[in-house]
Amino acid sequence: MNRRGINTEFEEDIKACLDALKNGGLILYPTDTVWGIGCDATNAEAVKKVYALKKRADSKALIVLVDCTEVLDHYVVDVPYMAYELINVAVKPLTIVYEGAFNLAQNLMGENDSVGIRVTSEPFTHELCRRFGRPIVSTSANVSGGNTAHSFREIVKEIKDGVDYVVKYRRNDPSSVEPSNVILLSSDGTFKILR
Repeated sequence: MNRRGINTEFEEDIKACLDALKNGGLILYPTDTVWGIGCDATNAEAVKKVYALKKRADSKALIVLVDCTEVLDHYVVDVPYMAYELINVAVKPLTIVYEGAFNLAQNLMGENDSVGIRVTSEPFTHELCRRFGRPIVSTSANVSGGNTAHSFREIVKEIKDGVDYVVKYRRNDPSSVEPSNVILLSSDGTFKILR
């Protein structure tokens, strides 16, 4: 901590992540759920790198993080009112899959231009998304088909070596966390729980 009470490691991590994201690079970072591999969700070349690192088919959509509900309509054609209600009452991290996404890399979307978006309130990811000003990809830090890493120490070397920056913040956090709940929300407000 410096004299103004700002955690210098946290600030250094944010700046390094922003540099990597702006240059089309990949980051390994703690999220409001498990550790994630991230990149600029509007950069198709960066998204390709994520698929290559995870050895994952690019037909599988990726989740993105944003810092507030106010930006949802920048990336979803018609955000159902139900989305705001679900986000407000969620007691654990909630990813909502919306139809009709736009302003995002086409290769991270699913069928019908669908996209999973999570509004994060976790301090690091919230600040990173806010300062970056664009959605950030958040996909579990593992090779496709491998076990999900619930803490930093469980992440395999191949993933750590394959990104441009590894965040220091929360590396020693021993708590084990789970992936988010996932809900598919149709434009008419009906929803289906996927996870």
